[in-house]
Amino acid sequence: MIDQGKRVQGKVALISGAAQGVSGQIMGFGGASARLLAEHGASIMLSDIDVANGEKTASEIRDFGGKAEFIKLDVTSEPDWINAVNKTVELYGHLDILVNSAGTTAPGSVDGTTIEMWNSQMDMHGKGCMLGIKHVIPPMRKNKAGSIINMSSTDGIVGGGFSASYAAAKGANRLLTKTAALQYASEGIRVNSLHPGELDTPLARSAMADIVNDDPDFEDPRLNWIPLGRLGKAIDIANLVLYLASDESTYVTGSEFVIDGGMLAKGLPG
Repeated sequence: MIDQGKRVQGKVALISGAAQGVSGQIMGFGGASARLLAEHGASIMLSDIDVANGEKTASEIRDFGGKAEFIKLDVTSEPDWINAVNKTVELYGHLDILVNSAGTTAPGSVDGTTIEMWNSQMDMHGKGCMLGIKHVIPPMRKNKAGSIINMSSTDGIVGGGFSASYAAAKGANRLLTKTAALQYASEGIRVNSLHPGELDTPLARSAMADIVNDDPDFEDPRLNWIPLGRLGKAIDIANLVLYLASDESTYVTGSEFVIDGGMLAKGLPG
């Protein structure tokens, strides 16, 4: 294997939804990405509403020699975004990378979706993503460069039977990504979306908790959907985040990256 060294040395990243990165626990996309980017030389501002795990993840990154701090961020709050971006620039001097990774879900059919469920998903995956992009553009514009990475889903491409509001919000995230990519390409700011399939993460486990707990003989049906024969892990997503955050991807913008073990290539189960 070629040693690529520190692939984001000297860059600064703000990552939302980054609390779930504690060693020995199942990690989320943001937490795994924070650890990997730090290992490759980036200075990280982790953000989340989960202060305890966010602080612990940042502390562990510092323990292995990385640079990381944590700030509380509700991605649906514009004042929180303004504060997070300002604190990142104050601490590290500039801002090169945004990873919009915060997420929730709200299982339900269209006729079973309440207004509260709908608004929560649109706020999280639509408005939250938009606010992040909006407020990192000024510091990235000063650099005449930047990489924005938005966490969408395979459900944002083909739809999903699990949650009407989640799929709709992830679809909005996908097209917001393409629109922003076009608007800021001339300024050297790249915007791309990731579309994870079935993975083993804290969010996925919480969404399936009721099913698993009610059935002691539960066998995860998702394994039958995936040609590679396994659930993905957060590090599978983090590896692609690292590529998009690095200068290896300077000709890549407005693209959507599916990470699903071949599921969409096969076609979803009916």
